Amino acid sequence: MAADDVAYEPVSVKELLAEMKDTAELLIDLSYSAVLLGNDEVAEEVLELEAKMDLLQMRARMSLLMAARNPEDAEALAPVLGVVGAAEKVSDAAGDIAKIVLEDIGLPDAMRAALPEAVETLVRAEITGDSPLADRTLGDIHLETETGVRALAIRRQGEWLFNPDAETTFRAGDVVLFRGPEDGITQVYEDATDRTYNPPEPPEPGIEDLERAVDSIVHMKNMSELAVDLAYGAVLFDSDQVAEEVLELEAEVDALQSRFEAWTLQAAGRIDDPVSLRGLVHLANATEVISDAALEISEGVLRGLGTHPVVAEAVRESDEVIVRLTVAPDSVLDGVTLGEQMVKTETGMRVIAVRRARDASDRTGREGSSWVISPGPTTELVAGDVFIAKGTQSGANRLADLAGAEAGVED
Repeated sequence: MAADDVAYEPVSVKELLAEMKDTAELLIDLSYSAVLLGNDEVAEEVLELEAKMDLLQMRARMSLLMAARNPEDAEALAPVLGVVGAAEKVSDAAGDIAKIVLEDIGLPDAMRAALPEAVETLVRAEITGDSPLADRTLGDIHLETETGVRALAIRRQGEWLFNPDAETTFRAGDVVLFRGPEDGITQVYEDATDRTYNPPEPPEPGIEDLERAVDSIVHMKNMSELAVDLAYGAVLFDSDQVAEEVLELEAEVDALQSRFEAWTLQAAGRIDDPVSLRGLVHLANATEVISDAALEISEGVLRGLGTHPVVAEAVRESDEVIVRLTVAPDSVLDGVTLGEQMVKTETGMRVIAVRRARDASDRTGREGSSWVISPGPTTELVAGDVFIAKGTQSGANRLADLAGAEAGVED
């Protein structure tokens, strides 16, 4: 967008920040899915949202500069500028990831083989006029309950609707981004488009060092996404403890990138076309940028500057809360798996990470603390484990009851 297309106008910084947060989180989902699925259409959506983010960040910066009238204002608003800059950094990284597809930079086949472990399936579907989803709300069709599939966002007549809820109605012509397990996606995609969903077939495993490099990227991706979630939680609750966990995750992503570089260089000597690894290198670099951005979001908390009220209110506008709870001894969750207790079904909360107790060995037998990223139904919780969950406040209260703790972030 040309510079003369943007001019200052009075806008709500809170609304801009909320929209930037929603856009940044969606961009992460879309960019990785575009690459792992090799989907040009999803990659194009990423670039459209990146252009939108450029405009949002410019307007936010203008409004913040107008608001700073003295040194005290500057000190209070500095962390807000950090949040704006971090969201823009996530957007730029997502655009770089999408260009791996659009510019045919390519990825090794091992990356496709990692698809089932890397992300839930994401598809872009346009609702047809004859679709059984048309003119019905998400609540009416019980989408997530019946299929496990979530509607991440809807594009309607060029405008994006983030975080659709039970009252949101699908319309013919809506472009919907669905994410979930492959069997659920197959059903929902067919209902939406009246076409059959054809998932990509993963190839056979290849070179061991290359597989290790790919595994590192998948883990980096999961850690970076978690870091962004936790960073927004840190600023929402002004929690230095959660911000410290973001710092640890960022350090682990850095370490994973170092290992990735070593394995990629080793693999380069064993394949016929080392240039084919360029896409993998691009993906790793962009992933590391996202973890850096998460740290920038929480930097004001880490440096004792606190959270500006406008940032906290903007995070609340996403209609989701992030809670950090510890499993109490003899609580309902002590010694059971997430699936056995049906945590997602009973509370509506999505457990995004579990951190094992520091004085206990993790399930692999290694001593010390360990993150379990994107835990599933078979993940077991025991007393002392700390877990991070995302969802509604009412769901957080129910989940806290199960854990034997108070809902919120513990400091």
